[in-house]
Amino acid sequence: MGTVLKALLQQRHIQTVSAFNREYDAAASKIDSSAIGAGPKKAQFYRWLSGNISTLPYPHHCRILQEMFPGWSIEELFSNYTGGADLRQHKTMAIPPLASSISEISDIKSVFTRRAEFLKANPPQELFHEARTIDLVGLSLNILCQQCSDSEVLRMMRNGTTIRCLFLDPDGSNITEREHEEGHAAGALAHLTRLNIHMLQRVQSSRTVETGGRIHIRVYDAPVRFNLCIIDSEVCVMQPYLPFARGLESPTFVSKRREIEGTFQTFATVFEEMWRKGTEPEIEYSQGVTA
Repeated sequence: MGTVLKALLQQRHIQTVSAFNREYDAAASKIDSSAIGAGPKKAQFYRWLSGNISTLPYPHHCRILQEMFPGWSIEELFSNYTGGADLRQHKTMAIPPLASSISEISDIKSVFTRRAEFLKANPPQELFHEARTIDLVGLSLNILCQQCSDSEVLRMMRNGTTIRCLFLDPDGSNITEREHEEGHAAGALAHLTRLNIHMLQRVQSSRTVETGGRIHIRVYDAPVRFNLCIIDSEVCVMQPYLPFARGLESPTFVSKRREIEGTFQTFATVFEEMWRKGTEPEIEYSQGVTA
């Protein structure tokens, strides 16, 4: 069955040893910098999850775990979890609101610890439903190409939506580097990106006189740093690409344009510069093309 610790980590999508130790080091940096890098090894970590331990962890581990899971005692974390308790009702799961001092000086409106949490709160079909313009840059742009069907994208175009999509070049060197970094099989991300580009090219080719919107597709070959989605030049959804972690595991920030200079304007400028330097795909990608 496993421990309460295992259930909490699954709930937060950090149940692998590498993901756990990143969180461990982040907690250690707050209370005991000497413990950075001292997280559990793989075998020890999985004993923690299974409960196959004879004694509680060393004191430095206990201090870090209590920082990671405030409100939980060490005994509770390593007790057997039967599935009966609602972990969400425990105070460690409560997400405090942004401090007023931050909200007064920042255009950041919300923060999500993982992309899945953002998508659950903001389904792309709803996010894009009334959009006049959508600007996207990142890797494979799954938020549009995998979350919205052809018919949904066509509906946007009929409503006059203009979409600019800037993909990481599936034939470039930097997508290969990202595949290595995320631990994918060679060609996996390149193949997904080709399929996504083809999906948009297919919709693009079906455009009629009655379809007021347009789709513009470009590619770039540079280190992938951010995934940006800018809607109506008013709202920006930003995710950093973390080392050794898939995009799904990255935090997601939502900012809204304000009169004062803020993060929205910073990333809107980043998009325009990258778009200006991007190039149109040299070929029309077909589903038959393999990586």
